[in-house]
Amino acid sequence: MLFSTTTPEAKRRALREMLASGRTVQFPGAFTPLSTKLIAEQGFDGVYISGAVLANELGFPDIGLTALPEVAQRAGQIARVTDLPCLVDADTGFGEPMNVARTVQELENAGLAGCHIEDQFNPKRCGHLDGKNVVDLETAVKRVAAAAQARRDPDFLVMARTDVRGVDGLKAATDRAKALVDAGADAIFPEAMADLSEFEAMRAAVDVPILANMTEFGKSELFTLDQLQDVGVNMVIYPVTLLRSALGAMERVLTTLRADGTQQAAVDEMLTRARLYELVDYTGYNRFDSGIFDFEVPGLHR
Repeated sequence: MLFSTTTPEAKRRALREMLASGRTVQFPGAFTPLSTKLIAEQGFDGVYISGAVLANELGFPDIGLTALPEVAQRAGQIARVTDLPCLVDADTGFGEPMNVARTVQELENAGLAGCHIEDQFNPKRCGHLDGKNVVDLETAVKRVAAAAQARRDPDFLVMARTDVRGVDGLKAATDRAKALVDAGADAIFPEAMADLSEFEAMRAAVDVPILANMTEFGKSELFTLDQLQDVGVNMVIYPVTLLRSALGAMERVLTTLRADGTQQAAVDEMLTRARLYELVDYTGYNRFDSGIFDFEVPGLHR
């Protein structure tokens, strides 16, 4: 009901075990606590929380305008409602190494299982856009080292994201990934890989788990789970898929409403009242405290 039935520490251990299992795990991106419940119901392994999506939901482009309190609050709201481990995008750590350290501890406090810290300059860009700039290796290493040193739970996953592939090429990306692992990164997020052979090269370069970002309209082809598993990818994220799907549906129904003067033609495509109540577990709250939820759920079978 109100909260997850397991602890943040247990979720962190579960994430570690998944990444060591030898199979490729799937983390769809959630942008609301309620969408997280849909991910869990479908049997996915975990939940990804995209910094770009959090910014977009606030009406901002993904250029570093969000701050730590906004990200920690929303990520914590999402983590609160699910037993699945949640990995959150912490951008550049929101400042210098001391800010990175604070970021990790705030995300621990919020119940996250892990985060990734990237090596772009501020203001940053979406990883699949051109014109990115990356910091020098020393700065990137300091960010990751600060994150690893700051965590209090050794199972909190510190993932290092590198965007250097789109700036200086694949060799620079694999070299930087090695240095970030040496600095304390538990996993590597190589952004904007061009093809499967580049994921293979990254897999060969480091001995920690690697992540594939399967975002629509990006630099990478939308490879299947089997294709990514065959080249040694450990985790796949789908960061904006649900947001794009939801906004597309919203736009279509608004068009219908504006054109017809009623939403009637779109009702069959909507989530029913009963299904919505099922997702938010009205009956569970009713069982727990009938003094508050003392009514029959309307439309339960609709």
